[in-house]
Amino acid sequence: MSTTRKIAIGLGLAGGALLAAWLLTGDRKKKTKEFVAKKANDLKKSFAKNSDTEDQDVHYV
Repeated sequence: MSTTRKIAIGLGLAGGALLAAWLLTGDRKKKTKEFVAKKANDLKKSFAKNSDTEDQDVHYV
């Protein structure tokens, strides 16, 4: 792996860590937790819908 690629990956990880730290401090902590929980529930519901419809639609002869 080239040095440039290592630096780019390191900066990306450091930026993500800084963003997470900023989102989880102060007044933003409650809003961030609510947002993440809501999106996780929406994602679970969408996967549950897809798996139910796929099971009902498949018929083997």
